Amino acid sequence: MDFLRLEKKTFLVSGLGNRRSVAHAVGRTLEEAGAKVVYCVRNEQRAKEMARLLDGRPYVCCDVEKEADLRALPEQVRAHTGQLDGFVHSIAFANYSEGFVPFHETKREDFLQATQVSAFSLVEFARALKPLFTPEASVVALGISSYVTAATYGYMSPIKSMLEGCVRYLAKSFSADSEVRFNAVNAGPLRTKSSAGIPGYLDNYLYAEQLTYRKRALTTQEVADAVVWLLSPRSSGLNAQGIVVNAGMDSNYFDETVVERVNRPAGGGESSTE
Repeated sequence: MDFLRLEKKTFLVSGLGNRRSVAHAVGRTLEEAGAKVVYCVRNEQRAKEMARLLDGRPYVCCDVEKEADLRALPEQVRAHTGQLDGFVHSIAFANYSEGFVPFHETKREDFLQATQVSAFSLVEFARALKPLFTPEASVVALGISSYVTAATYGYMSPIKSMLEGCVRYLAKSFSADSEVRFNAVNAGPLRTKSSAGIPGYLDNYLYAEQLTYRKRALTTQEVADAVVWLLSPRSSGLNAQGIVVNAGMDSNYFDETVVERVNRPAGGGESSTE
């Protein structure tokens, strides 16, 4: 039984990085459900690097920092399919080459580049792909589950806030002449190749794991499952939403075991409020 009603539908999935990437998990899950997946990679060099993952699967190239690539995207997609039932935006970039710097020292060029790649590119993809979307297509963007001020995440937190804002405004804009839906999956910390480049990420990841109710970190597949559900007709009642997927992390700030460790640190001794 095709519960999700995805069989024979076609989706464009961006952001394929490696076997641990959300895009990879989403693509394979869609394929298991009987859907056709066209992957979007940055350029032909990237496609060569991903040859083993692609394994003959259809792909298109689009460097979102190049307007010419975005203009050429529809014709590239048409070479593989006449229409799209959905699109997954799983692209983000931040220049951390100089390591951690306080937020107020963020360089203008770094902030603007990250904004264009990580947030505004969703708008550009939507505009380019609009003629290919079926009337009831679904677009899903990958965000983050908590916008609290994790200093080491730097300027990407406000930029991910922009991404979710773009989701809501695209849902409104497209509603004028279609039923195309836009939603975001706001995921908790994941162990991916891209996250490894964020300064201090591992410490935050391990801390976040302890704040989940189950004391077990979120998996990439769990995020992918939420994305696939939002792509499916089974989620037709959801639009302009940010769905949090983080195993309860953001509602468990006062977890007893974490509080105990803070107030009764290893090595003994009493904390004091005096």
